[in-house]
Amino acid sequence: MNKKVLLGMSGGVDSSVSALLLKQQGYEVIGTTLELFAGSSCCNINTYIDAKNVCNQVGIPHFTYDCKTQFKEHVIDDFINCYSNCKTPNPCIECNKYMKFGFMYEKAKELGCNYIATGHYAKTEYSEKYGRWVLKKSNAGRKDQSYVLWNMPKDLIEYLIFPLADFESKEEIREIARENNLKVANKPDSEDICFVPDGNYKNFLENNSDLKPKQGNIVNSKGEVLGKHTGLYNYTIGQRKGLGISHPVPLFVLGFNKEKNEVIVGEEKKLYKKEILVTDIKLLLFDEIKDWTKVSVKTRYSSKDADARIIQVDNKIKVEFDEPQRAITPGQSAVFYMDDIVVGGGKIEK
Repeated sequence: MNKKVLLGMSGGVDSSVSALLLKQQGYEVIGTTLELFAGSSCCNINTYIDAKNVCNQVGIPHFTYDCKTQFKEHVIDDFINCYSNCKTPNPCIECNKYMKFGFMYEKAKELGCNYIATGHYAKTEYSEKYGRWVLKKSNAGRKDQSYVLWNMPKDLIEYLIFPLADFESKEEIREIARENNLKVANKPDSEDICFVPDGNYKNFLENNSDLKPKQGNIVNSKGEVLGKHTGLYNYTIGQRKGLGISHPVPLFVLGFNKEKNEVIVGEEKKLYKKEILVTDIKLLLFDEIKDWTKVSVKTRYSSKDADARIIQVDNKIKVEFDEPQRAITPGQSAVFYMDDIVVGGGKIEK
């Protein structure tokens, strides 16, 4: 059996401990760091140095690959296009699809590896019930990252290894790193979008696209003008602060009218939806969903699972929630679960 695995390494503690665990489990491990965007939090000289130092310490080879062109095409251009069309993207999902489980898997085959691995908190296993390999939630609770992995090719699940699948907390990972004297043991987590390390995505958009401040009206659902905005990309569904308007009751961003350059606001109760339509779908557990099927749904990484039923209509999925959900945002992903198994997901259209 070929136990050669290509491990994606960001220079952080998760992927570093993953290297250690894979080596201890008898795998022949190759570490790789993808160069994605110059100056990003996961693509700078310190990233490469930390990853290479860990590989030297663990005793495995390390390679870097320049993927900046592919990253711009598949991730940054999508990020800009979403904001240009009044949607809120999740670039990590695009990066996982095209870079970690696209480009990296091709490199794994070139290097003679049967498997690829990452430091994600997720799990894969063969399901006798469904007769196929499945992607599942990890044991990490709120740290679980299965939400950002729904868009991978289903045929790849069998060849994925997540060494951190059974750990319940980040502190356990850090403790393993300390016990093995890994210098990245106390390295802070990267919380921001990697190519917007200062967290100011508005500046990034203005400096890297045609999006520039363009004043327009803030209106209610009747079209009555309540104030002025500074550019549609500066606002998100559910936003309350920073609107610069006074009203007898709190108002929240409900949506946008791109053609009229308007931000639409209203009372909080109008933020709740019981039905959504999901496009760009990828099903991992089934080939299609012909009948109404009970699932739980996450509509953003930090949200709780909500009970719902789904059905496939042509190349889209209709979702009906048991209870209305707040501030569902076009462009974000809706991910479907049966217990802890990922059924699939897609992009929220409306």
